[in-house]
Amino acid sequence: MISDLDILRKLVKDDALVFVQMNQYGKYYMELNEGKGETGYTIKLLNPPEDTIAIKADMLPALTGIFQNSKGECKRADFVIISMDNKNYWLIYIELKRGKNDREWEIIQQLQGAACFIDYCRSIGRTFWKVSKFLESKDYKQRVVTVKNIGTDRCPSRNTRKPALHDRPENMLIISAPPQQSIQFKELLRV
Repeated sequence: MISDLDILRKLVKDDALVFVQMNQYGKYYMELNEGKGETGYTIKLLNPPEDTIAIKADMLPALTGIFQNSKGECKRADFVIISMDNKNYWLIYIELKRGKNDREWEIIQQLQGAACFIDYCRSIGRTFWKVSKFLESKDYKQRVVTVKNIGTDRCPSRNTRKPALHDRPENMLIISAPPQQSIQFKELLRV
């Protein structure tokens, strides 16, 4: 049987995917790049499971030609990570922010939009790939994360808001000023 990750690798174009890499010491990592040139930045996720991909959800064109965007329905978070470790399947929605002055309600809309993108992928897999349980909600644990103050020198200490369970945009985990712009994958899960 074909796995969800195999379908996603065939469904989504390579330039919209981020794959796990291995460093010279045999450790896995992923690089999440946002923006280009001087305004761009990268967060490195350390030690993800080998069966992990990230989709650049914000590459989906804004649907402003169809929707009014009166409730933020045209927004999307930067990445959706789909991961399978030994015990669990994970859907992790991530928004990256360089600064700290972003409005939380706008970030929530972006994270909600990324969840809608996954709902759309789910429908495509079921309709066109004929896989009835593709990205089945009950099979995946969901996590929602915002990383703020990326690359800022003003925040020497790391601040993190740790909700009881960050499985909805309203309860997002906020990681501020990650050192060396890297985060352990398990930090995103906080299980």
